[in-house]
Amino acid sequence: MTTLFCKLFVKNWQDTKNPAVRRACGTMASLVGIVANLLLSLVKLIAGAISGSISITADAVNNLSDAGSQVISLISFKISAKPADRDHPFGHARIEYVSSMIVSFLILTVGVELLKESISQVLNPTEVTFSLPVFIVLFLSVVVKLWLSLFNRKLAKRIDSGVMRATSADSLSDAIATVAVLLSGLISYFTDIRTDGYMGIVVAVVILIAGVRVLNDTKNSILGRAPDPETVQGILTLAKEYPEILGVHDMVVHSYGPGNVVASFHAEVDGSANVFDTHDVIDLLEKRLWNCLGIRATVHMDPIVTDDERVNALRKQISETVVSVDNRLSIHDFRFVEGRTHSNLIFDVSAPFELKLSDQELKRQISDRISQLNSNYFAVITVDRQ
Repeated sequence: MTTLFCKLFVKNWQDTKNPAVRRACGTMASLVGIVANLLLSLVKLIAGAISGSISITADAVNNLSDAGSQVISLISFKISAKPADRDHPFGHARIEYVSSMIVSFLILTVGVELLKESISQVLNPTEVTFSLPVFIVLFLSVVVKLWLSLFNRKLAKRIDSGVMRATSADSLSDAIATVAVLLSGLISYFTDIRTDGYMGIVVAVVILIAGVRVLNDTKNSILGRAPDPETVQGILTLAKEYPEILGVHDMVVHSYGPGNVVASFHAEVDGSANVFDTHDVIDLLEKRLWNCLGIRATVHMDPIVTDDERVNALRKQISETVVSVDNRLSIHDFRFVEGRTHSNLIFDVSAPFELKLSDQELKRQISDRISQLNSNYFAVITVDRQ
């Protein structure tokens, strides 16, 4: 169904890297969501008024807020498609993160208000009338919401949209919430037990959980998260195609919104090679990263000694010494500066954030082990957390 909608309403729908196509897909999805949620809200308001159910009415209000969220999504796609300008050199795609956060606040607000009303219904229960038309309305609502969740999830994956992932999660929580309302109606119909208020609390909790999840995911995007493994692997794969590049380290990847990724890293090269030839290779790699992956990369050239057997052996020995502290550690940018009274071993250590040792303690342990190899070796260590 997602593919069918794209074919019908989006020109060149398969070119998802094109900002115009992303905007068209987002606009189409937002309009579908607005229409569906407005219809569901209207039908549920009528069903809630007829039955006197607080949980059905609350579910209707939730659908109305979903329609408002879709309006925000629609606006965000329009803004995110704007090109870069002097004040925003990296474009406007990050507006989708802001929109996702606004959506999460709306979801949380609806959840809190519903929780208040449901608690009131538990303390002061009122009679609820459940009928076949109400059952049909709620059942169709579940079907529509599940379809909207799947529709938005597939399209979010296709165009890499955080705001659509938030919408998909919200639709799924709505479907679960409506199932709870449906169960409440059935219980009240076949028994004298009044569960409307309690089911309203269940609905509120489900909505609040969805809101917190969306907020947390959006918060990570705004603060800056680790690059996804697929992006990192794509960069490494391209770099390995050039035999002149001996290693890659100090990689930093920034996302300025879907389709707008900026990266920088150091590429180790043979220090004895012609600098112009090596620079040409680095330049080619930067161009290919843009053409193949859409990543604007800046690659720093790190010359290393490759034709000195003593330095190579010492590099291997120090690498094994560092790994003996923790097998997740690795070294790069190794240099050996020999002196009359002592020799400096200058290198960087890549350490995971999960390593509990502080940088100072890590340096001390490595330095102590190097001193055991040779008391004349002084280690000059820089720790890179990654």
